Amino acid sequence: MQLRYNYRAYPQASQRRALASAFGCARVVWNDCLRDRKQAHAAGLPYVKSAELSRIRITLAKRTEERAWLAEVSAVVLQQSLRDLDTAYKNFFDSIKAKRQGRRVGPPHYKSKKDTRQSIRLSTNAFRLQDDGTVYVAKVGNLKVKWSRRLPAPPTSLTVTKDSSGRYFLSFVVDTEPDILPGLEADTGLDLGLSAFAVLSDGSKIDSPRFLRRAEKKLKRLQRELSRKTKGSKNRARARIKVARQHAKVADRRRDWHHKASTQIIRDNQAVFVEDLAVSGLGRTRLAKSVHDAGWSAFVTMLQYKAVKHGRTFAKVARAFPSSQICSACGFRDGPKPLHVRSWTCGKCHAVHDRDHNAARNVLFEGRRIVAAGRAETPNACGAPVRRAPVPAQRVEAGSHRKGQTTQAGTPGL
Repeated sequence: MQLRYNYRAYPQASQRRALASAFGCARVVWNDCLRDRKQAHAAGLPYVKSAELSRIRITLAKRTEERAWLAEVSAVVLQQSLRDLDTAYKNFFDSIKAKRQGRRVGPPHYKSKKDTRQSIRLSTNAFRLQDDGTVYVAKVGNLKVKWSRRLPAPPTSLTVTKDSSGRYFLSFVVDTEPDILPGLEADTGLDLGLSAFAVLSDGSKIDSPRFLRRAEKKLKRLQRELSRKTKGSKNRARARIKVARQHAKVADRRRDWHHKASTQIIRDNQAVFVEDLAVSGLGRTRLAKSVHDAGWSAFVTMLQYKAVKHGRTFAKVARAFPSSQICSACGFRDGPKPLHVRSWTCGKCHAVHDRDHNAARNVLFEGRRIVAAGRAETPNACGAPVRRAPVPAQRVEAGSHRKGQTTQAGTPGL
């Protein structure tokens, strides 16, 4: 399975300029190749192959006066940008042909230097881990990295990212074997909500931290200061960075809390079942801010890949399943209820239910039924996975094949 490891990088001033140049060159190659394919499609011509685009927009473009500065960055950066465009087109074609599951994927769009996230992707022949703990990036230099943990295996690709707050990150993709945990008898169902982040089928509740709500007062003040600055001025640029940094702090705290909570649930249960919520639909209601603050989608994604990593069973219950309408004691369906009804009495067995706890129990029962029907990924008695699909690296990045210079696993000097 592929896993991603992110580390904070601290480039020097000259290295920041070199990275900015690499970001811009990769963006130009993407836009030029995308423009050629769109023009060919509008003219009714065949789809332009990647080899032809590589020859025209990279190799020959370096020899022209208009694009001579493309030679100042590593050729790997330019080739990876073209490969990313090919991947975007493939995802679009697979989506419209119903070969790709999930939401409909749109066609690729042009990139802008004003995008909040700038990134370049490198294969193993364009970066190298040094003995002093730095990471060498071709035509950039040795980047200082804050290593929080060792890499479990040699990385297969590297993505250098600059976020909206001006921070730099190195993201390594590594191929590792699953870390199977000892088997347990416990299983649980989760009912995700807003008043409580999650209610487990055993009755325990996980309180919602509400990081965005807690930082809202400071964010409002910073955004007021930003709105008063003159557009295009340096003061406005500095104020924008302050707002972006505050949002980054909120996102980092939420992500760290999600990781800790999901890891604890996976370690304590052999099987985890969650209701498949329509987060994108709820994000367009009056509860949008609270829904996005909770981050249900990211949390469920963490549960899913950690279950595969540690040999646990994970299954999603269909969103059409009436978990809040069925009595978990007798199975009687008592009909829909408004959101303000937090407890109710079954009309058949007269059992008194807490709405969230009852829903979590019903999710558990439905998840067990899904597993019994063979529609969930479960490990067999020997610990080997049964019908398990490949797990992609997080943030949907595939690793490239290793060739060229070898890369050492771990971080020397720690």
